[in-house]
Amino acid sequence: MDCRPGCGACCIAPSISSPIPGMPHGKPAGVRCIQLDDANRCRIFGQAARPAVCSQLMPTADMCGDSAAHAMQFLTTLEQLTAP
Repeated sequence: MDCRPGCGACCIAPSISSPIPGMPHGKPAGVRCIQLDDANRCRIFGQAARPAVCSQLMPTADMCGDSAAHAMQFLTTLEQLTAP
């Protein structure tokens, strides 16, 4: 499955504990990643500076659903269920 253009939910909903260029301490859940551009595309996609957790997250039908709103809700719920 390919990412939905303009979605960006996976760059907003989850927390990321590893460093991101421009966010040396990662990012909290619900905060837009600084590397997400105005079209909701990752500026560092495919680059070595991209956190491993980002490259390992693959879009699935369950996660992405049929809309960006579905993806955001799914990932927000997952984040809440897995938060310490």
